[in-house]
Amino acid sequence: MEVTRSGFVESFHRGALAIVDAGGALHTALGDIERPVFPRSAVKVMQALPLVASGAAERLGLGDEELAIACASHNGEAAHAATAAGMLAKAGLDATALECGAHWPMWDVAGRALAATGAQPGALHNNCSGKHSGFVCLGCLMAAAEGRDARAFLSGYVQPDHPLMREVTAALQAATGYDLARAPVGTDGCNIPTFGVPLRHLAHGFARIGSGQGLSPGHAAAAARLRRAVAAAPFMVAGTGRFDTRAMEALGERLFCKVGAEGVYGAALPELGLGVALKMDDGNNARAAEVVMAAVAAALLPQAAPLQPAQAALLADLAAPTLRNWNGTVVGGLRGAEALQAALPAVAA
Repeated sequence: MEVTRSGFVESFHRGALAIVDAGGALHTALGDIERPVFPRSAVKVMQALPLVASGAAERLGLGDEELAIACASHNGEAAHAATAAGMLAKAGLDATALECGAHWPMWDVAGRALAATGAQPGALHNNCSGKHSGFVCLGCLMAAAEGRDARAFLSGYVQPDHPLMREVTAALQAATGYDLARAPVGTDGCNIPTFGVPLRHLAHGFARIGSGQGLSPGHAAAAARLRRAVAAAPFMVAGTGRFDTRAMEALGERLFCKVGAEGVYGAALPELGLGVALKMDDGNNARAAEVVMAAVAAALLPQAAPLQPAQAALLADLAAPTLRNWNGTVVGGLRGAEALQAALPAVAA
């Protein structure tokens, strides 16, 4: 990915990209797609599979917004915090059950609004509070099945050997087809384990999420339900001004995309049966990874069906945004590098 100023390439970001179909066939590879990377938040939809497949979501009456936020890295806006709190209330619990930690809302407007009230941020403002609320809902069902108190059962649920986290990890392994027992293991920002998985396997996992192929019947049905929920409530998966929300508001079920941390992005293109995973080596999300993801979507989605004018315009803007100085003057832009531009038509052919 290149950053230009007055037509001159001022900076560039290197990375790797894998596009794989649901059968595991590699459609394209740029860079090292076999090196394990920590997918971080990009795989939240895979981690949410047990919430739906177990029957917990149906039993608790979780709707589209609640299932979407279970897959989210949200801004911490008031609606996000309220939705996560509502999930917990349906399970008979509150934010004290969450073990994700607290931070100020990711969106500065929401952070300033919270600060203006004199309040401090809590776990509900954590960008992962929806995912963790989903974990808590699943844990309540698991506790009931064992005749145990829910709070006692949930204590330490973020630990790798906790029964709830083992269930979540098993879903991630089933989706990606990668043996997590031999994967590097770290601790994510929200306290749960994160496993190093090669981009090839991450892309395969997203292809399975989009198609159901290769998943168990329960996980396939759960993946379809979660994708519908995100398409119906894309604000919940990110928030105001965010790439994922904007793209899925425009494209609906044609695209499921999810940012991770440190320059990781994943996506499912259900119409094409393809999954996408990318990693920017310098960890840049806000411009580098987003530009590449938009370029991939813009090139591939028309192969299934034409984009509507507004959809095409949005993806074009996201794939080649302009840069302005403090006076509002256009001074340059972002664009996919030549290697990316050359590879995408070959994938689309």
